[in-house]
Amino acid sequence: MAKDLRITFLLDFYGDMLTEKQREVVEAYYNEDLSLAEIAEDKDITRQGVRDAIKRAEAQLLEMEERLGLAKRFKSVQDALTIICDCALRIQEINQDGLNNSEINQNVIQIIACARDLAMEE
Repeated sequence: MAKDLRITFLLDFYGDMLTEKQREVVEAYYNEDLSLAEIAEDKDITRQGVRDAIKRAEAQLLEMEERLGLAKRFKSVQDALTIICDCALRIQEINQDGLNNSEINQNVIQIIACARDLAMEE
């Protein structure tokens, strides 16, 4: 069974919406890199039972993302914040090469600080 690494990312967003058993099995498979046989032995279920639980959980995670889009939104916000910080740094660089306006520098510092704070909250 090939691993879809998107599932690890989606697990961070929607893992709490799975049953405890599903979450444990998926985390063991994706995050701990255990084999189906290892998980089956640990959980005292069949290898096929583990595979079925993982497949059901994957389907649920993908459906939740399709409906809610939280992971996609998170990535979009992170990408936008990176662009904002890059642009602010470029403005600061241009300012230092020319005007050297302290108000511009203060605004750049504030923009970067706010963007980094938002990135940490996400």
